[in-house]
Amino acid sequence: MSGPGRIQSLKARSIFDSRGRPTVEVEVLTDRGVRVRAASPSGASRGAHEVVAFPEGGVGQGIERLKEKVRPEATGFPLGEQERFDALLHAADGTPELSFLGGNVTTACSVAYARAGAQALDLPLWRALSDHPEEPPVFPALVGNVMNGGVHAIGGPDIQEFIVVAEAPEVSWAIEGMSEVHRLVGARLRERFPRLALGRGDEGGWVAPLGNVDALELLVECCRVTEERGLRPGLSLRPGLDFAASEFYRDGRYVYKEQTLDPDGQRGFVEGLTQRYGLAYVEDPLDQEDFEGFARLTAKVGGGGRTWVVGDDLYTTDVRRVSRGVGAGSSNAVLLKVNQIGTLSDTRDVVRAAERAGWWTVCSHRSGEVPDDWLAHLPLAFGSRGLKTGVLGGERVAKLNELVRLRTPEN
Repeated sequence: MSGPGRIQSLKARSIFDSRGRPTVEVEVLTDRGVRVRAASPSGASRGAHEVVAFPEGGVGQGIERLKEKVRPEATGFPLGEQERFDALLHAADGTPELSFLGGNVTTACSVAYARAGAQALDLPLWRALSDHPEEPPVFPALVGNVMNGGVHAIGGPDIQEFIVVAEAPEVSWAIEGMSEVHRLVGARLRERFPRLALGRGDEGGWVAPLGNVDALELLVECCRVTEERGLRPGLSLRPGLDFAASEFYRDGRYVYKEQTLDPDGQRGFVEGLTQRYGLAYVEDPLDQEDFEGFARLTAKVGGGGRTWVVGDDLYTTDVRRVSRGVGAGSSNAVLLKVNQIGTLSDTRDVVRAAERAGWWTVCSHRSGEVPDDWLAHLPLAFGSRGLKTGVLGGERVAKLNELVRLRTPEN
C-alpha cells in the first residue's frame, strides 16, 4: 500500500488552557494505526482582524459543528495533502472570519492532520511541513517575556511585554540565558519591593508596580549583567518590547498612566526608547490600523536589521494585510499565530509573502497556552528568525524543551 495512509477517525474534546479557560483538542486516527492529538491556544490580547476563536455558543458549539461538518468530509481523506485539507476546513466553515467553526477548532484540526502525516512517514513535524525538507534546520533566536503589563497583568506597566531576545550557538544556552535574566529581574524586584508579594502574568513574566521606563531600565540592566557574567560563549541577550499599543489607543491618542501622546508623539517615544536602550525587538508599537506610522518608524529604527519592527495586531497572520504592509514598507518582521488565521496553509502563505519582501517571521505562542509542543516545529519548518514562547511555565517550557530535543535528535 503506497502513501502515508488516510484518516480513519477525527474527534475533538474540550480541554483547558494555561488560564484555566476552555479550548479545543483534536485527535486523529489513521487507517494504519497512527494516533495523534493537537490542541489550540487562545489569546487575550487579540487583534481586531483575527478570525473568530470560537463560534457563538463557545467551545462546545465548535466541537459539535466539527462533528457535523468536518468529520464526514475528513473520514477517508489522504494524509500528506495539507493545502487540500485546510481548504476542506474553510469550505466546512463557509465564512471569511471562521465564525461557524472557530479558528481555534480549525487550528487544532489543521495541526493534528499535519502531525498525523508526519508521524505516518516517521518524520519530525517541521520536516514534513518544510518547503526544503532535506536542508538542515536553522534554529531561531528565542524571544522570552520577562515582565508582564497591559492586559496580561494587573497592576503592571502599560506596555504589555518586556522581552529578552536570546541567541547562542546552542539553543539550550539561549534558554539558560533567558531564564537567568528572568531570575535576576525577580531578585532585583524583591530587593526594590521587599514587602510586596510579587506575581507573574499570563505568560509567566514578573508583575510589579513600575512605570514603563523604569521597567525597561531594569530589564536592560539585567540583560547586561547576565551577559557580562559569561554564562556561555557566544550568548547574546538583548532587550525588546511588545507594546500592544492598540490596547491603550483611545480616540486618536495613546493613553499611558504617565502620559498621553498623539501618533507623532508615540512614534517619537518608541524611537527614543529604541535608540537609547538598544532595543532589538519592537512589536506593535502603534495602533493596528496605522500602516503609514509603522512605515515611518521602521524607516527610522529598522534599517539594516538593527531592530526587528514586528507587526502582530497590524497583520493578524493575514496575507492580505501583510501584502498591504509590504506595499507600505510598514515593518521588517511579521508575527505568526496560526489561530489568528485558522490553518497552517494560511500561515505558510504569510511566510512566503514575508520571504518575498525580505522580511523576517517570528512564530509566537498565545497568552492562554497549552502544553503541546507543535509550535517549536514551526520556525524550523518556516525558516523563521525567532520563536516567541515566554520563559517559565510548563506550557511555555514544553516548546523550549522540544527545541532542545530537535537540536540533539541522536541523543
